[in-house]
Amino acid sequence: MGHEIWLYCVAVNNNSLLGSTVRLVPLSTDHAEALLPSASDPEVWRWMPRPRPETVPQMHALLSQMIADPARRCFAVQRCDDDAVIGSTSLYELDLAEGRAEIGATWFDRSCWGGPYNAESKLLLFSHAFDDLRLTRLALRTDNLNVRSQRALSRLGLVYEGTLRSHMRRQDGTRRDSLYYSLLADEWPTIRDGLRARVAAKTTAPDA
Repeated sequence: MGHEIWLYCVAVNNNSLLGSTVRLVPLSTDHAEALLPSASDPEVWRWMPRPRPETVPQMHALLSQMIADPARRCFAVQRCDDDAVIGSTSLYELDLAEGRAEIGATWFDRSCWGGPYNAESKLLLFSHAFDDLRLTRLALRTDNLNVRSQRALSRLGLVYEGTLRSHMRRQDGTRRDSLYYSLLADEWPTIRDGLRARVAAKTTAPDA
């Protein structure tokens, strides 16, 4: 099969993004029940600024709020081998005229941590942003205390741009600094190659 695994494409008929291990499908409130087990996990939701949903109605309300934002494109992450919904990710603050967006509201069921799913989700979403939407810039931000996320973004090759001090309120009411990382269109080919290699390694690893 060689490199054929990377010939994923955007399925234009339903706006889904198809990869080898996951597909990103347009988020809907119908995903509330499937997403609640991961979103209600305190460790999964630890760094999210929004209150953690604990019931299906709360999850439904959260998804409704996300979907209603016209500057956001939200996806549920669906595992290809069993169609399980294992997480969510979004483009937000999307400005097509200026060619920029941010990526966030990303979470995965804890059972999927360490596998290829997060890496391939980013591969698909970055590709959609740069190759389909023709964006020039993507940004990601993270809590100053979330060292795990900071290391992951640095490993991907994103550029640390700076810190917005006392930028947002955490769930517990304390203030957080937000560290910003970015990726530009001319940097995308290098990042893409690294993500492809990472997905391949995690897919073939015995414990992937």
